[in-house]
Amino acid sequence: MDVNDLRIVVTVLSFLCFAGIVAWAWSRRNRAELEACGQIPFLADREGPRS
Repeated sequence: MDVNDLRIVVTVLSFLCFAGIVAWAWSRRNRAELEACGQIPFLADREGPRS
């Protein structure tokens, strides 16, 4: 196994990890939780400035 084979293995594993994260983020059971987390920055604006 030379360096190029190691690079190929790391590239494939990285892509599989990325595809797994994308599949997890787009799954229906996580949609409500991620939607609520996405609204957090806007909730701070509605509450007004903190002093």
